[in-house]
Amino acid sequence: MNTEANTNADVRTDGNTGPDGRSASLGRRSLLGGAAALGLSGALLGGAAHAAGAPSRSRAGEGRFQGKSVLITGATSGIGRATAKAFAAQGAHVGFCGRRTELGRQVEREIRDAGGEATYVQADVRVEAQVRAFVDRVASRYGGIDVAFNNAGIGGGRLPHEMSVEEWDDVQATNARGVFLALKYEVPHMLRARRGVIICTSSSAAEQARANSAAYTASKRAVQGLVKSAALAYGPAGIRVNALLPGTTDTPFVRPPGIPDADWLKYKQAWGPLNVDGLERMAAAEEIASAVLGLASDDFPYMTGASIAVDGGSTAGRRMIQPSGA
Repeated sequence: MNTEANTNADVRTDGNTGPDGRSASLGRRSLLGGAAALGLSGALLGGAAHAAGAPSRSRAGEGRFQGKSVLITGATSGIGRATAKAFAAQGAHVGFCGRRTELGRQVEREIRDAGGEATYVQADVRVEAQVRAFVDRVASRYGGIDVAFNNAGIGGGRLPHEMSVEEWDDVQATNARGVFLALKYEVPHMLRARRGVIICTSSSAAEQARANSAAYTASKRAVQGLVKSAALAYGPAGIRVNALLPGTTDTPFVRPPGIPDADWLKYKQAWGPLNVDGLERMAAAEEIASAVLGLASDDFPYMTGASIAVDGGSTAGRRMIQPSGA
């Protein structure tokens, strides 16, 4: 990442790594490089960062998703985790997957301890048999699928000539093929019910590329194309399909490991005005989760095939910087 570009090319939406763990480390190295270029230190900047709290739990019977069956891919951390908790807090029965069993079980416990209902299933969205088994298990346990949030994804922050074919293929297999596989096995359950809502995580990087984001941007643009085609195919059956385009979000896979809270706060305060001309800050995972719940609700019954940017204005444009003395 250069000192001006945002980290969209490196943001991971579920925290999954490839078989060699390479994708997560790419994003972390990019952020560390950006922090170094900004000259951040313990003495830099002060003040409080924006903090979005976790959604409050509704009383029994009052949640807007009460009794609904919600399926989420990639919910062991970050946006997926926040969204699973938000749906459960609104009364939904949440079935979610991710590769990291320990974290998955932890999220499942947290939801249940808060009075919600959730089931974690270990599954890799690159593996067709695992995706099918996951979807069918959630549908069987909770009586169908009302909402699906296809969120699992990885980053890929290399220049095209530096990226191996294996790295490229892993990004496409996770981010684009993984969404296809989820749709493939979710849709039959929704067709039987003649209703359903599917939301797929694209990225603001699909609209605003960076030099080192070729694989990531290509995969997220593919998600948008898939969403448009699926919206046309399944709209007559009462199934709405939309894409969500988050901006850079404060998650464990954006934040490099080992950085003290105070230093990370200062980094974010410096990063925001440089990269997000609208709100001048990173998103909190809970804010992206709120957008998912909104799109999944009955508030947008006529919206399908759309790509919704929730990026603080980063894709709206950039301020013009005049040369010194001009």
